[in-house]
Amino acid sequence: MGRSLLSKVWDLHAVRKLPTGQTQLFVGLHLVHEVTSPQAFAMLKENGWKVAFPSRTVATVDHIIPTLSLARPFADAQAEEMLVSLQRNCRDFGVPLYDLGAPEQGIVHVVGPELGFTQPGMTIACGDSHTSTHGAFGALAFGIGTSQVRDVLASQCLAMDPMRLRRIDVAGRLAPGVYAKDVILAIIRTLGVKAGAGYAYEYGGEAVDAMSMDERMTLCNMSIEGGARAGYVNPDATTFAYLKGRPAAPKGDAWERAVAWWGSMASDADAAYDDRVTLDGGALEPHVTWGINPSQSAGISGRVPKAADAPPDGRAQIAEALDYMGFAGGEAIAGTKIDVAFIGSCTNGRLSDLREAARVVKGRKVAKGVKALAVPGSNAVRAAAEKEGLDAIFREAGFEWRGAGCSMCLAMNPDRLEGRQVCASSSNRNFKGRQGSPTGRTLLMSPAMVAAAAVAGEVADVRTLLGGAR
Repeated sequence: MGRSLLSKVWDLHAVRKLPTGQTQLFVGLHLVHEVTSPQAFAMLKENGWKVAFPSRTVATVDHIIPTLSLARPFADAQAEEMLVSLQRNCRDFGVPLYDLGAPEQGIVHVVGPELGFTQPGMTIACGDSHTSTHGAFGALAFGIGTSQVRDVLASQCLAMDPMRLRRIDVAGRLAPGVYAKDVILAIIRTLGVKAGAGYAYEYGGEAVDAMSMDERMTLCNMSIEGGARAGYVNPDATTFAYLKGRPAAPKGDAWERAVAWWGSMASDADAAYDDRVTLDGGALEPHVTWGINPSQSAGISGRVPKAADAPPDGRAQIAEALDYMGFAGGEAIAGTKIDVAFIGSCTNGRLSDLREAARVVKGRKVAKGVKALAVPGSNAVRAAAEKEGLDAIFREAGFEWRGAGCSMCLAMNPDRLEGRQVCASSSNRNFKGRQGSPTGRTLLMSPAMVAAAAVAGEVADVRTLLGGAR
């Protein structure tokens, strides 16, 4: 019987079995940002500890960054304090920091891959739930809490429970106008937000094989929204081509050795899985969420469900979502009016996302009354987009072209919904109040679908604007 990438990477990084049944796992790369690190560094100082492996630790600032002005001090005193703490802690502990304004600064899950720090066969941890993004490279990547950030800083190790492995095959080829975001929303809709508890998800199949690395990152990014501890795609030629030439990627003879080893870490053809699921990727259409968790979505031709039509044990949850979102149940999801359109986040703030959205808005105008933001995931993405003229396309259409950061994904910065605004968002969570207003409403969708909603002023089928090409 062959072995999976999960078991290969796990065993290679296992330090010892703990009396609790957990495994002490060595962490190859620790990504740090300003929100979940201050208390962790403070605990190191209280105990007189050092960072065990500064060379395996990389920091950047992302969540609290204002996207309109980087003038200091920030208007938000708490955000300013977080940034000052990160700068001081990185200096005191010798941790490399991609600081405010640096060409490499950006969202931690965008920066790690684009600089080549994220590589196949690694274990990666970060105090952010969407660390699963890095699984796109064939790494085991875990979001961790503040006390675990302390543990990794002090020991470079984590105590981890063993995981089961679910293989999710996405068969067929995606139709024009259907993207990785639609695939992961369909997966979570099918399996639910709790189905991944105790599992790692291995994604494969023809549709996944054909995805770019940006698309695979989108897919793995939202594994956590399905409850999975990690999600990954086996490394292949697409992975290696993305990494070649990246600043932190191996060079020269080391590159050839690395590629050979990376390839050996992929799951064997006869690897065993605890569960297998198959979706027909060719049958998928663009998806939009209608509720208050990412499983509550519908295809663009679908309708918002009625609570009365659901099984008895699911009616209360649907009724709660309909009440919060302002749906009666039974209406078409297409045509839902929006107030804000947000393109960005660690899920969909990469260059290819901006390209697809720009293709939709080019020559069109944002609908009257809609506020539209395009926010690159990093300074490098922003520079590349501006080199291609994407910023001009967005501006001419009526979008605000912002600086790099997390922006309106979770609104720990000035970019926030107001009141009951409805936001077409390319981010990853539609929880109550997620985008900064306690009553704000979020409709998750692909960047291209956000662009379509921005120009239509309502949820619209992007396929009608793309002319069938992808």
